[in-house]
Amino acid sequence: MTVQDVDRVSFAAEWQEWHRQKEAVLAGPHGFLAITSLRRLAEEPARFEDAPGTWSTTADGVVLEPAEDEEVTVEGQLVRGRHDFGVLPERSSVYVGWGDALIEVARRGGHDIVRPRHPGNGLRTAFTGTPAYEPDPRWVVTGRFVPFDEPRPVTVGAAVEGLEHVYDSPGRVEFELDGTTHRLTAFNGRSPGSLMALFTDRTSGVTTYAANRSLQIGAPDTEGRVTIDFNRAANLPCAYTDLATCPLPPTENQLPVAIETGERIPLERGGQP
Repeated sequence: MTVQDVDRVSFAAEWQEWHRQKEAVLAGPHGFLAITSLRRLAEEPARFEDAPGTWSTTADGVVLEPAEDEEVTVEGQLVRGRHDFGVLPERSSVYVGWGDALIEVARRGGHDIVRPRHPGNGLRTAFTGTPAYEPDPRWVVTGRFVPFDEPRPVTVGAAVEGLEHVYDSPGRVEFELDGTTHRLTAFNGRSPGSLMALFTDRTSGVTTYAANRSLQIGAPDTEGRVTIDFNRAANLPCAYTDLATCPLPPTENQLPVAIETGERIPLERGGQP
């Protein structure tokens, strides 16, 4: 076996582990595939069949009124009677335990929402995995991070009608494919200094999910260089369920090339194994 073969074997193994971990989160007992409904809260208290108590929202935040015979926890702490969550920050979530379910209380696009997560949800129990292209090192490219003078707010649409998201963009990522320079508006990533980009390309709606895919990009080095691994172009939860509020890519992140790598259309959306 040549060195190149060894590198490819190692590369594929690392990708498989990344994919396994991602799927484990998605299909976990309280992952996105366990969500049974998406409820927008109003001032008038409402009861939902897949959640405890009654729910409402006011200028002072979200309120839960459990029934006398309902035992719930908030972030692991037993709650008796009315609970005021206060005003939730945008893109934050708090979790209410109820039997084997978790009830996500969140704020998305300026709306307070409740998303119950039940381990027995059929979408989760029937899940068998996400189709993907075979990992190929040729889709790993070196790019350059070009920061803005200061972060710019960027408004993007959402997978759920009537919602918008606003993210601060620290700059753009530039890279070349087949001799052509492309640019992606980037948002802040999961760890300090890292980046995240949402994009579509010419495979979108053909072999990959039409609305978006996401890329996590490590922090730039001292000269602004970044490594972009398109093999890890990942589906967001909206690729699997209509109960996700995922952001859509900025218009300028529609790449005019076919990125034939990464995750493909889920089986749940008619994708092929």
